[in-house]
Amino acid sequence: MTRILVLGGTGDALKLARRLKSEDIYSLAGLGKIPDDLVCHVRVGGFGGTEGLVRFLKDERIGLIVDATHPYAAQMSANAASAGRIAAVACWALRRSPWEPRAEDDWRFVCDWNEVRAALTPFARPLFTLGREPLAHLDEIPAHQYWTIRCLDAHPGTEQARIIGARGPFTLEGERALFEENRFDVIVSKNSGGAATEAKLDVARERGLPIVMLRRPSLPDVERIFETTDALLAALETLRIENDARMIRPGS
Repeated sequence: MTRILVLGGTGDALKLARRLKSEDIYSLAGLGKIPDDLVCHVRVGGFGGTEGLVRFLKDERIGLIVDATHPYAAQMSANAASAGRIAAVACWALRRSPWEPRAEDDWRFVCDWNEVRAALTPFARPLFTLGREPLAHLDEIPAHQYWTIRCLDAHPGTEQARIIGARGPFTLEGERALFEENRFDVIVSKNSGGAATEAKLDVARERGLPIVMLRRPSLPDVERIFETTDALLAALETLRIENDARMIRPGS
């Protein structure tokens, strides 16, 4: 039997978790809704860096790490890969392909918050889809700007900011209505990839709006990388079949 640890926090990771066995573990950082309908164990909270994760792998006798964290959770991915090497536990990763700009798109790539802020200088009504990070900068909003921030949980707004608590997937019709209501003139986004939040790119294209796109961080090498949840699930099923076969003794 190979006990699996899935490092989650995304919709793709939850899809994996719903296929885990009772002995497996689904781990969450603690942000957003905690699922209560899974057969597997659910663990919430950090591990204490690479060293803490190594101890956890050994204490729980984990046989496989599946890194299904967000593409921008670079530190957790680095800890998983490093801990796997130290503990001699294989690490697989689900890394969906990034979005690619089309010829008619106006994407302005940035690397950090300072570059985001500089890129927004000419604009008045940005929509932020970066998660919680903009919440730490509400006291820095320029006088000519009004921010709309969409993240997982609702928070109180200010005179210059509206915070929307919402979880994808988002529909094209819903995004069109949101854009029309708020009169955005620029979108700020992570290049998350996948279909769940892609509709905002379609609406920005329809309206000729620029997108300030935060570049993806570098992620570590691992034993196997999968671009789709289905491919990863198929590999996990094959692994379980192989493990079951090894447990059957001749003559049994």
